[in-house]
Amino acid sequence: MINPVAVQIGPVSIYWYGIIMTAAFIAGTLLACYNARKYGLNPDHVINILVLIIPASIIGARLYYVIFNWETYRLNQLEIFATWHGGLAIHGGLTGGFLAGYFYVKRHRLDFWKMGDIFAPSIILGQAIGRWGNFINQEAYGVPVSSQFIGRFPGFIQRQMFIDGQYHHPAFLYESAWNLLVFFILMFCLGRRRFTGQVLLLYLALYSVGRFFIEGIRTDSLMLGPIRMAQLASLILIAVSAALYLARARKQA
Repeated sequence: MINPVAVQIGPVSIYWYGIIMTAAFIAGTLLACYNARKYGLNPDHVINILVLIIPASIIGARLYYVIFNWETYRLNQLEIFATWHGGLAIHGGLTGGFLAGYFYVKRHRLDFWKMGDIFAPSIILGQAIGRWGNFINQEAYGVPVSSQFIGRFPGFIQRQMFIDGQYHHPAFLYESAWNLLVFFILMFCLGRRRFTGQVLLLYLALYSVGRFFIEGIRTDSLMLGPIRMAQLASLILIAVSAALYLARARKQA
């Protein structure tokens, strides 16, 4: 198992999870600034909006995770703040980030859809990188698999996916790879948009399709009774984004 602590400086522990999540935010920020300049948006707005989005998305992601794992945190509420131990739910993060971004866009009278197109590739790139934080913490893995199956993967993945005496599907890797594919699709489409909002809506739909299927093999799903919350959220996002995509495409035609 990989040591989750990257650096120990006296009593201060710097975790790989935090390093990877920071790298994801930095990569997303640099890409958003690049796309803003390229497509005629003041990059200062990108920095300003990220000052709101980053903490809002972290808070939203953590709250979402804690709410659906309340029994775990009920007796140890200080652990709620220990985000370096993992436990960030992307749908909560998207909700928090969306609300903060919407507030900024409306306040400054910007084009919401254009801003969404600029940010969508950055979000999915950050997600692709961030999944490796789950790898370090041995989170977001799937159901048990045979040694023959896991043998198809590099040794460091095999070792990290050996949990509680069994090998497991590297579901984090499947999602990271899917997110990276979606990233390239979005970057290709960004300069070929037929209407503003197209890239944002493609992101919501394509990410949700992959997440729906990958969630089906995970062992740590957040549940609402018998329902996997991520699958339910994915279905809702697919339906809503598809309806908005068709409506905006017709409007542009």
